[in-house]
Amino acid sequence: MPTAAGKAANEARTNSDIEADIAQLKADIDQLTKLLAKTGEHGYGAARRAAAESVEQLRTQGEAAFDSLRSNARDIEAQMIAHMREKPVTSLAIAAGVGFLFALLARR
Repeated sequence: MPTAAGKAANEARTNSDIEADIAQLKADIDQLTKLLAKTGEHGYGAARRAAAESVEQLRTQGEAAFDSLRSNARDIEAQMIAHMREKPVTSLAIAAGVGFLFALLARR
């Protein structure tokens, strides 16, 4: 049968073991918190770089599409001018007809 002194010694060791475990858990939690913070910062930086690259790529594609549209508009304009110079009376009649249709639609 254990004596009172033996029980007290066991309880003292158990308490010191528990305190040591708690201190170790606190240290582990601090270390995990720091690691998670670093991982979060790294993930944020990577996401930010990926977003910046995507924005740059989209900007480049948008500029290319705009240049293509501008070129097409110039071609259409040149064709219209050439057609008007070839057939000025027909062009004037078409313009008058379109203007008349817009006037009818605007009255409604």
